[in-house]
Amino acid sequence: MILQMTRAVQGGLRQERKLDIIANHLANSDTNGFKGDILAFDDMFKANLVTDHSQGDLKVTDNKLDLAIGGKGFFKVQTQQGIQYTRDGNFTVDQNGTLVTQNGDPVLGNNAPLDIQGTEIHISQAGEVVVDGDAIGNLDIVTFEDLTRLKKTDKSMFRYEGDAGADEQIPQKVFVEQGSLEKPNISTTVEMVEMIQTHRMYEAYQKMIMTFDEIDSKAILELGRP
Repeated sequence: MILQMTRAVQGGLRQERKLDIIANHLANSDTNGFKGDILAFDDMFKANLVTDHSQGDLKVTDNKLDLAIGGKGFFKVQTQQGIQYTRDGNFTVDQNGTLVTQNGDPVLGNNAPLDIQGTEIHISQAGEVVVDGDAIGNLDIVTFEDLTRLKKTDKSMFRYEGDAGADEQIPQKVFVEQGSLEKPNISTTVEMVEMIQTHRMYEAYQKMIMTFDEIDSKAILELGRP
């Protein structure tokens, strides 16, 4: 009976973890460049969380500082915690004329912050930044052979676990779409259905645990009788 109870508890914990992931997905259903997570378990029932890096749909905004990546790749960003990577291209220009994220972190081009002093900003599909007719640099867009080394630090920001400088690669068949943003690669409808199904499974495991507990209690009472 202890074995059956243990399996029911493990099953309940797995469903609880799935509910946490679904809740996070729904909370980020409007977060640009957000990537969903996939929960898997090994033979020892140890949970492994893997990020799904598939591309989300592109949404046209007509904002010249909104950039979306088509294909594999990430924008490089200089944060206070070091270089990080994102597909959230909702950028702006700060008071110093630097292209930055909504958190104020500089977006890198040619391994340095991009200084944008002008009004007419054009960014080509190849990532070349042209301001008032003058080319000022190319956006740093990179990828990695092993994307499992990218770990989330924020809603749509990643850090690389390893030697990023040595492992960065220039992606093939990639383009930049100016005036667009990448939507999350999750479906709210699918997540809602998954939440209902997972909650039902969680309740089923709870009932199993209660049943096993009642059986154990009755067995103990029977053994205690003369």
